[in-house]
Amino acid sequence: MITEARKRDVALVVDDSPETLRLLTDALDGAGMTVMVAMDGAAAMRIVDQITPDIILLDAVMPGMDGFETCRRLKRDAGLSNVPVIFMTGLAETEHIVRGLEAGGVDYVTKPIAIEEMLARIRVHLANARMTQSARAALDVSGRFLLAVNGRGKIMWATPQAQKLLSDNLGAATDDEFELPHSMLQWLEQAQKGKAGSKSQTMAPLPSNEQLQLQYMGKLGPNEFLLRLAKDSSPDLPAKFSSELGLTTREGEVLSWLSKGKTNRDIAQILGLSPRTVDKHLEQIYAKLGVENRTAAAAIATNASRRNS
Repeated sequence: MITEARKRDVALVVDDSPETLRLLTDALDGAGMTVMVAMDGAAAMRIVDQITPDIILLDAVMPGMDGFETCRRLKRDAGLSNVPVIFMTGLAETEHIVRGLEAGGVDYVTKPIAIEEMLARIRVHLANARMTQSARAALDVSGRFLLAVNGRGKIMWATPQAQKLLSDNLGAATDDEFELPHSMLQWLEQAQKGKAGSKSQTMAPLPSNEQLQLQYMGKLGPNEFLLRLAKDSSPDLPAKFSSELGLTTREGEVLSWLSKGKTNRDIAQILGLSPRTVDKHLEQIYAKLGVENRTAAAAIATNASRRNS
């Protein structure tokens, strides 16, 4: 029986030292990886224009464009944003390590390189990268329009559906072309400090298209914030909908989303509430409408919507 050969991981090694390139090429090839080499940052940029590596090993100190600047430029490419970069250098001061991580690196290895340690780090970062890619793909399949931005409002990554929505509505062809407007940076800062249950603090419309709303979901890292993109963030039923059914405005909002097939968890995210609070609202709604389940409540909401349309 012939089985399909396992895909070889591709590593890009960027270093101006022929000895280091030879050492790592032999070690990575022996570990079953395909190795590409570049002796400076410019050569590395040319290579990634043709092939996307699975991992990049990058010397921090090189003539011309150093490794830190090379990493920053690599990370501007949306296709490379999830590719792990491991810095290699003889510089072991904290400031250099911090500089490498801030440039977009995931790890920092000092020279002389211990090959077994390097291979172990590579295996860990490749596994983490695959898990991240799988998680984002799963979120996209489930219809989650998610993106992450840094403190300056620059997109760090987005699920494909969120990217398409941005492209269709804002003309942002790539993540690198989209930044939050200055007014939304102020909202992002306030959302981090706001109460989790306050919709006004966790959701805001995009100034360029108020049909699109961003919801602050939380902080993923020191400079990475998770946002959810939605086309429709408020019920489209008339204002008198709630009073006609004897409901409060909030109960009317919950019922409206219920009638659209949203789950309790979805409603909680849309309205900036906790799932427990949504459950409490539904208990009150059922009691006021004289029904026992969500199906009956949704039917009443649909009929009321038709009357008011």
